[in-house]
This record gives sequence, C-alpha cells and structure tokens, in this order.
Amino acid sequence: MISDPSDAAIDQIVASCNGDLRGALKALLLVNEHLEAELQQFYAAAAQDSAPRGKFLH
Repeated sequence: MISDPSDAAIDQIVASCNGDLRGALKALLLVNEHLEAELQQFYAAAAQDSAPRGKFLH
C-alpha cells in the first residue's frame, strides 16, 4: 500500500516510461525546463505591467 502521494506520483511517472528510470528522469527534466521557461515569461510580463508608462501623478 502506498501511503505518500508523492510515492504514487513517482510510481505513475516511472510506469508511464515503461519502468525506465532514466527515461522518467529525462522526462521530468524536460518538464522542469519547460516550466522554468514559462515562469521566466510570466516574470517578464509582470515586469512590463508594473513598469511606469510615462504618466506620473504629482
């Protein structure tokens, strides 16, 4: 019996790669790279939204 949700997730990931641990790790690294790239895009968009646009109240 699997008690930890992360253990179940790990088992599911490895199973989706037909038991290939290297394949599972490679897939997770690729997903992580994609998520990091998305996060950088969000940071860039947030920085543009918060930048002053030339209209100041004095």
